[in-house]
Amino acid sequence: MRTWKSVSRRPDGQGARVRLLATITIAAGVAALAAVSPVSADESGLALSGSYMRLIIPSRPAAGYFTLENTSDADRVLVGAASPGCGSVMLHKSESKNGVETMMPVKSVAVPAHQSISFAPGGYHLMCMAPTASLKPGGSVPVTLKFEEGGTLIGDFPVHGVGS
Repeated sequence: MRTWKSVSRRPDGQGARVRLLATITIAAGVAALAAVSPVSADESGLALSGSYMRLIIPSRPAAGYFTLENTSDADRVLVGAASPGCGSVMLHKSESKNGVETMMPVKSVAVPAHQSISFAPGGYHLMCMAPTASLKPGGSVPVTLKFEEGGTLIGDFPVHGVGS
């Protein structure tokens, strides 16, 4: 069995400092990559990406958008959501029929195995009813997605204003 021993080959004895600096630099790079990663996942095979809340007027409902990917072998069913930034959160769907825009609550949204569903303007979205003071552009709020199977997925939703 061979063991490795770290030996400074620098004549000034700076080897340990160089190695420490390299380790810190690598760790900072890894942390930076993790911080910009748009995906959070849980052990159930669900991944949340592209999440944000759109607040138009603080006294009116806000909308939540995201993509939910199901990488597992089992179908999942989203049945609700909650956030401390909202008095309540509802699942909604917008549709255009014969030139008329409608929006209606839905009880659930299926996320088939190995597929994803997007909550986007003009389609499925979360309705944040009675936004709290914590829901303001430039900030973010946690949102807990609830599933029929009993699990949850928590994601951070940055809050955007009208033009962002």
